[in-house]
Amino acid sequence: MTRSKSCPSKQFQGGAYMEQELAYSFHLGSDKNKSKLAKKVAKENLSGTTSLANNAIQNAKDLSDVNKHNLRDYDNHKELIRTIYGTEDIVNDVKQMYIDEFEEARLEYNSNQPREDRKIENYFKKVCESQNDIACEIIIELGDMDFWNDKDEKYRLKMVDVFNEQVKDLIKLLPTFKIANATIHFDETSPHLHIMGVPVADDCKRGMRKQVVKSKLFTKTSLTQIQDKMRTACIKSFNKFYDIDFKLKEKQKGRNQDINVKDMGNYKELKKQLKQKEQKLAEANKQTKSLDNTSKEVAQLLNNLKPIPFNKNNSQISNENIAIIKDYIKDVANVTQTVRSVNDLNMAIKDFEHSAFEIEKENRSLKYQLEQKDDEINNLKNKISFKDKVIEKLQTEKEKLKQELQKFKGFWHSIMSHFHKRICYDKEENYKIVSDDLYKNGIFDDNDNEIANNIYRKVTIPDENKINKIKKKNNDTRF
Repeated sequence: MTRSKSCPSKQFQGGAYMEQELAYSFHLGSDKNKSKLAKKVAKENLSGTTSLANNAIQNAKDLSDVNKHNLRDYDNHKELIRTIYGTEDIVNDVKQMYIDEFEEARLEYNSNQPREDRKIENYFKKVCESQNDIACEIIIELGDMDFWNDKDEKYRLKMVDVFNEQVKDLIKLLPTFKIANATIHFDETSPHLHIMGVPVADDCKRGMRKQVVKSKLFTKTSLTQIQDKMRTACIKSFNKFYDIDFKLKEKQKGRNQDINVKDMGNYKELKKQLKQKEQKLAEANKQTKSLDNTSKEVAQLLNNLKPIPFNKNNSQISNENIAIIKDYIKDVANVTQTVRSVNDLNMAIKDFEHSAFEIEKENRSLKYQLEQKDDEINNLKNKISFKDKVIEKLQTEKEKLKQELQKFKGFWHSIMSHFHKRICYDKEENYKIVSDDLYKNGIFDDNDNEIANNIYRKVTIPDENKINKIKKKNNDTRF
């Protein structure tokens, strides 16, 4: 396979060639306020609520906001937006998807309802009113700002083919995730794909047979599996269309949550400023039109100047006309300054948008990792609690064994004392015979046999004997 000269698969760094690697991200929009962590926080708040970022699409307004952002309804750079699936109206695409997927189930449900008040007139509207997700947005990005920074437009536009295959791969991988729209953004530092779809469940027991159910399709486990398969397919497509052999960077934990730029506080403030500047730009455009008319008047004024008598090369002009020309020059300068300031802000907002996008993406990743760590800590706490109970039970059993052992030691001490007395002092032959027999059969060990038969041995338990020796040794060293 040949390698692209403009972008080799290996980079020369530090005196050696390094394998070129690309980052891949697959983000799914979600409502953080519905997470276990958020619910726990809500219980501890006086208000009983949280204010975590919500980039889930739960009603028609959320869908309209996505439509404006994804199709760039707020600016004049639509040539850098490519819709590769669906139409130029995401709201209508999703509504049409509802009709295609749920209308039959809705009619079936209504036919089985004897009460009119329980019938569903508009399933899209019903889901909007339920505060559940009416659709899901997935953002896919390959390569970071450093990689794309020096790539020209032709190189970037090849990503249309890559993202087209990503859409096809997702359809094969998740047939119950019905894609309504897919749009590529080329107006930021890194090209990325926005996919809008509806998660469908076809085996619902309550309500309509077919419903929108996000939780069944997207779980922590399934998202990990989906991301793994999609990232493998993406780099394969990239290498095919770019005729190159790049590798993927190692997958980072917690990078499968979507980042919605409109949720950023500073971004909203800058957007507000941009709106003001847009109004100023509109006023500048109005002034420009006025200047066009004035320009014609000034040109006509200059054309109508009369030559000075006896000097045809010079013309005479009144003080009144001089004042008109000066005012015109002043207006031109003011409008030029206004237009320049607005254009500068437009460039700044674009740079900020991508930087904020990258920073917030990392922040969300860290927050997600913290949530995972919290879960791990809770699991460890539960394990510790279980271990503590086991230890407590073992300690209880240990105390019982100690008591039993103490009883056994007392019994052993009594037996050995009795044998010692009967054999050493009473010279009882029968006990001597029994002691020898117990020794031969391994019931008495060497120590037991010596205690029973040696008049000079004290009847002490081996452990106690050892302890006594240690105490005696310590006392001797003390003096």
